[in-house]
Amino acid sequence: MADFADVGETMNKTLLLIIPLILIAIACTPIQQQINQQTDNANNDDNATPFSGDATQELKKFNNRQELVAFLSQNTRNSYYAGYDGMMLKGSAMMETAVAAPRAESDSAGDYSQTNVQVAGVDEADFVKNDGKYIYVLTQDKFVIVDAFPAEQGKILSQVDLKGTPVNLFLNEDRLAIFVQDYDDVYTIEDYDFVPRPRTTQTTHVYIYDISDRENPEEVDDYALTGSYYQSRMIGDYVYFIVQEYPYYYGPYIDMPLVKEAGTTILRPDVYYFDNPEDNYVFTTVASFNIKSSRDIFAKTFLTGYTHSVYVSENNIYLTYQKNPSSRYYESLKEDRFNTAVVPVLPESVQRDIKSIQSDSSLNSYEQWDAIRDVLEAMYNTMSESEKDNLVQDIEASVEEFEVKRESALRKTVIQKIAIHNGAIDYQTKGEVSGYPLNQFSMDENDGYFRIATTTEFWTNKGSVLYNNVYVLDEGMDVMGKIENLAEDERIYATRFMGDRLYMVTFKRIDPLFVIDLSDPTEPSVLGMLKIPGFSDYLHPYDENHVIGLGKETEGNEWGGVSVKGVKLALFDVTDVDHPKQVDMVEIGLPGTDSEAIHDHKAFLFDKNKNLLVIPIRELKESYTYRYGYPQQKVWQGAYVYTVTEDGFSLKGKISHYEGDEESRWYWSSPSAVKRALFMDDVLYTISAKYIKMNDLATLDALKEIKLPFAEQDYYPLFY
Repeated sequence: MADFADVGETMNKTLLLIIPLILIAIACTPIQQQINQQTDNANNDDNATPFSGDATQELKKFNNRQELVAFLSQNTRNSYYAGYDGMMLKGSAMMETAVAAPRAESDSAGDYSQTNVQVAGVDEADFVKNDGKYIYVLTQDKFVIVDAFPAEQGKILSQVDLKGTPVNLFLNEDRLAIFVQDYDDVYTIEDYDFVPRPRTTQTTHVYIYDISDRENPEEVDDYALTGSYYQSRMIGDYVYFIVQEYPYYYGPYIDMPLVKEAGTTILRPDVYYFDNPEDNYVFTTVASFNIKSSRDIFAKTFLTGYTHSVYVSENNIYLTYQKNPSSRYYESLKEDRFNTAVVPVLPESVQRDIKSIQSDSSLNSYEQWDAIRDVLEAMYNTMSESEKDNLVQDIEASVEEFEVKRESALRKTVIQKIAIHNGAIDYQTKGEVSGYPLNQFSMDENDGYFRIATTTEFWTNKGSVLYNNVYVLDEGMDVMGKIENLAEDERIYATRFMGDRLYMVTFKRIDPLFVIDLSDPTEPSVLGMLKIPGFSDYLHPYDENHVIGLGKETEGNEWGGVSVKGVKLALFDVTDVDHPKQVDMVEIGLPGTDSEAIHDHKAFLFDKNKNLLVIPIRELKESYTYRYGYPQQKVWQGAYVYTVTEDGFSLKGKISHYEGDEESRWYWSSPSAVKRALFMDDVLYTISAKYIKMNDLATLDALKEIKLPFAEQDYYPLFY
């Protein structure tokens, strides 16, 4: 048996012989000739240019790799960042509007639910989809197709093993696209090395299947992009998705984003950037393909900060990230504060002495400050204690005002607008607003206007400053109207744009629901407000005059603060916009009870025509177990099914995939926890990692249960 040295030597010799042959063969292909041309341009040092460091936020393009490395070296604040790679960027686990699937078979349901999405006509990927006949679901490392209607005849038709971790999928008639996270080896030859060495990097695969034969799905394409999956949308037949990755560079070399098809590199996207200083830069790649043909994939890469939230309309993608000041800003901060806030408060004679010193070009900065310090010490020595106290108070007030203005100007969100149409990806322009959005529901596009709600928060010497804002921007991303300093000392917990109105929930001790009029883009205004205990994390339209809120109930505690209780389900009547009211409220469970729908809107199933509302619930119970030597509350996992009208909620029943209460060790990780619900005609389907259950929608009587291919795993106990 050969030892490791022999194996390594043999591998190196083999690579040295094989790699040149492979490179010669690949270089003969038309696609590779294009790649070679891009690589030649990228490695050309002659075009490298220095960077000023001034942040204009305008779109620019790197001409080669050297420009990119130079930019990162000059602008990245964290020195350890160079060469870093491998961190997983958490993707969003991606309503009111049902995205209709056109497929209909003779034995399909005539009425069926679809993924709860934010924008009509813009589908969002999820781990389960249906077409009124079949359910397509991802569980662990498998893709499963279930013949689900009629329910009594339900069965698994096929299952496909997937390499990596499946994230989400899209369904479009007889085509299906699955996003999978995996780790691939990238081979590079570093300085003066003689053989490619592997480096593990995160990769997003998009597997496209022809599912015309549901019993035998056929993989027709495998696209792979370097980076981690972030978000995706499908508009018509075109899928748009975003991946992000940290740049990995070593010396003058940098690994550029790649697009592969079936393992072969087919595209190196151009890299654009906005010269906004960041603590950490990431490659944000926006890609698109036609799910029906899947023969062409388009991609553009933008060097940005880590994207905070994404909003997608039928025509545009809006990327948002925090604006950071230039590094030179912090170098001059103390001096600016002294000259702007302190000097104007000092006695006039002292001001004249300081200005005289500062205008003396014969003194360097250290000598100037020594002289200024002498002036200040002399001033204080001639003052009484009361004069000193009064002056210090005036200075502190001036500094506080300076810091509030400075921090307010700093806490900004940059919004990059990218037009999309039939797969084309075209950068348009950028905008800028104060504060930061909470999530995708903090943004909206309506009649060409972009609307966004933000929270501004920062600290000064006197404590926290917290308030909220609403902005309306035109097609050129210029601010047309705004409301600022709304609900001071509170932060946004939920927002929902509905036509010319914005419903916004803020919270600190109570839950104000604001009704905001956006009919005049230049003058948004608050119409009404309702203050009630608790808060909503998610708002969903019931109709034009009613809104459903899902969040947590609260109550005041003995220490003067607020204690969070169980899940809160509320119905608001906004017919009288000046005086909105809470029509009904239901509280579920003890403190610690939670719902998947609070954190992921796709878990929220609502249908007004059926008066149906279904939400997954993890409910803490009064009962305890001492199995592990500690008292642990038991947890019930399942779905609450409500009848909902404009008068309120009525609990129809509960469905669980687990018999009895579960121990708290399953609190977050139970494979029996219901994650989604859907309906086909009069059958309600609930989905967990292990099961699909079918119940009669009218009576909730069990009809059938399908066990999904789930491999049991050992879970460590969680103690509560």
